[in-house]
Amino acid sequence: MVTNHTFLTDDESNRIKQYVPQAIAEVPELVVMYPDGDSSDQTPFAFMGVADGRLEMLFVDPDHHGHGIGKQLLEHGIAHHNVSELTVNEQNPQAIEFYQHMGFVTYRRTEQDEEGGPYPLLYMRLHQ
Repeated sequence: MVTNHTFLTDDESNRIKQYVPQAIAEVPELVVMYPDGDSSDQTPFAFMGVADGRLEMLFVDPDHHGHGIGKQLLEHGIAHHNVSELTVNEQNPQAIEFYQHMGFVTYRRTEQDEEGGPYPLLYMRLHQ
């Protein structure tokens, strides 16, 4: 899996990848995008996880970046799953710019991630 998390070391990225299947399984609302029905390849290329109006995860395969897939997912989350908050790593400027473009504003910042790692987080809310 390729991510925008280029600030992570390979070891840290591999450690985090171990928890992805469990995190996906535990998210209460999961929206998955597959290729068009006429394609023989039905491997998902994007997904979004939501819990209590909070975007917990958003992934779009890099081969599908720049085609509006993330925007479609997030708009769906806002309209149908009441997404109004999210957390993003401060060292991921592409994601921050995307969420700002989608109407989210930062209301809080932490120096470390939830596991105590040296990754500052931005907490964002949908600007009404």
